Amino acid sequence: MSHDHDHDHSELSEIELRVRALETLLTDKGYIDPPALDELIETYETRIGPKNGARVVARSWIDPEYRQRLMSDATAAIAEFGFTGRQGEHMVAVENTPDTHNMVVCTLCSCYPWTVLGLPPVWYKSAPYRSRTVRDPRGVLAEFGVTLPKETQIKVWDSTAEVRYLVVPMRPAGTDGWSEDKLAELVVRDSMIGTALALDPAKLETAA
Repeated sequence: MSHDHDHDHSELSEIELRVRALETLLTDKGYIDPPALDELIETYETRIGPKNGARVVARSWIDPEYRQRLMSDATAAIAEFGFTGRQGEHMVAVENTPDTHNMVVCTLCSCYPWTVLGLPPVWYKSAPYRSRTVRDPRGVLAEFGVTLPKETQIKVWDSTAEVRYLVVPMRPAGTDGWSEDKLAELVVRDSMIGTALALDPAKLETAA
């Protein structure tokens, strides 16, 4: 992955513009090596990223014993995949059901499980998300395009330096007999934060 500095900056947010300017300055002064930076970002976006969490969720969907281990000791269960290290030492898995939908926020800063979700999105660190999710989680979900039945309870979990959360979305209907790898394709980053659902399998089949 490479950083293209020539595209239209009007598409970038103020924070993104500042990051771009800082990156350019540090590169010009020789403090950072762009290829090395690209490799680091690629690592967190793919290898140490949402694909890791998707594998954990997919395994829990097809393996009841693994699901039980995940719900009772998420840190150890996730470590079975080799996903360990900083920002993932104290994990708790919370499971969505027809009756309960879980969302994760960090009201104090931006604590986030990097080992299973990769780099946190900009909106997760923003003040509006951090404050409004606690006050009006249903409204925030609606802004993400998620509308839940009125009877569905929404639980908001506050991530901290001591505890980080992984939301296990509900397995979509119509996926009986799917392989673990194929199921993992339905799990996106936002569904493991709780601001999205797992992908519609019909759309995945169509895309294939």
